[in-house]
Amino acid sequence: MNDYINIIMIFSIGFIVSFFMTPFVKNLAVKLKAVDVPKDERRVHKNPTPLMGGIAIILGFIMALIYHFVMAGFDQAFFDNKILGLILGIVVIEIAGVWDDIKPIRPWTKLIFQIIAAAVVVGFGVRVEFLTNPFVEGGIFELGAWSIPITMVWIVGITNAINFIDGLDGLAAGVATISSLSLLFIAVYLNQPQTIILAAGLAGATMGFLPFNFNPAKIFMGETGSAFLGFTLGTISIMGLVKSYTAIAIIVPLVVLGLPVFDTAFAIIRRVLSGKSPMEADRGHLHHRLLDSGLSQKQSVIILYIVSAFLGLAGIVLIETGIWKFTLLILTIVIFIIAGSRYMGEMNNTEKGDKKDEKD
Repeated sequence: MNDYINIIMIFSIGFIVSFFMTPFVKNLAVKLKAVDVPKDERRVHKNPTPLMGGIAIILGFIMALIYHFVMAGFDQAFFDNKILGLILGIVVIEIAGVWDDIKPIRPWTKLIFQIIAAAVVVGFGVRVEFLTNPFVEGGIFELGAWSIPITMVWIVGITNAINFIDGLDGLAAGVATISSLSLLFIAVYLNQPQTIILAAGLAGATMGFLPFNFNPAKIFMGETGSAFLGFTLGTISIMGLVKSYTAIAIIVPLVVLGLPVFDTAFAIIRRVLSGKSPMEADRGHLHHRLLDSGLSQKQSVIILYIVSAFLGLAGIVLIETGIWKFTLLILTIVIFIIAGSRYMGEMNNTEKGDKKDEKD
């Protein structure tokens, strides 16, 4: 019981600090002129909106960790090399994040900072040490020296994945909250204390920011927030989970973070096939397609919340039941989401047509 109370308190500290710090961060962003002014069709918002909301999320996360450290009697075992590497990596990633929110920098410059941050984490011992073939019993493939580049690709990939889906009010913050909660439940099931604390703090801090970021957003998380969330989610998703349940290894975090992962993968493939740079922004992401189908911002975000929640559930089911039931669940989810989004799009188009006829 005490363990569950501690989890609730860590979550609550993250939420409270983030919630109450967001208005102060909003004022700071305005003073620093870190404001997103819509200049192209890719941006959905119409009015200038302050950036740097990620600072409030970071403060909530850090205060949640400090709370645990103090209440656990300055537990030295918690702040091991991996935690130290995560914190140093966050510092590196946030230099580029704050810089980009105040004065936009080139995508390749941000990528360099992301690679450095990932290298710091890997240098402090966070590694994906093997891959698995879930369809073959005992199908474990030791990575050896390949563990370093593969871990860095994973962390940098998730960092950019969260950035790519940060295109609608509340989308990235909501998906990150759902993913954090999913990792929290899995870590509790697998008895991974370090991951439990990190996931609880991250979920609380991100949820505390969400009321200010949901449509219509009063503040955006900016690169400060999306880079932090992606980097932290990418890191904590492999800190303990991949070593504790070898039958599914990297598959679980891949499924839990499936929405941003697959959206990013398709975006890269789409841009490369079009002869564009993989880092070049476009209006082909899943959330853009939902908007173009006739859905509103809120409807599109809620649908993607549901997708993310189902994928989180699928990750939990996977550690319990195995690959075949998991596959059946995923197919059911896909059919449900496609049917639901098409129905809502048709309903919206019908309503728009009726209103147009009334005007005529």
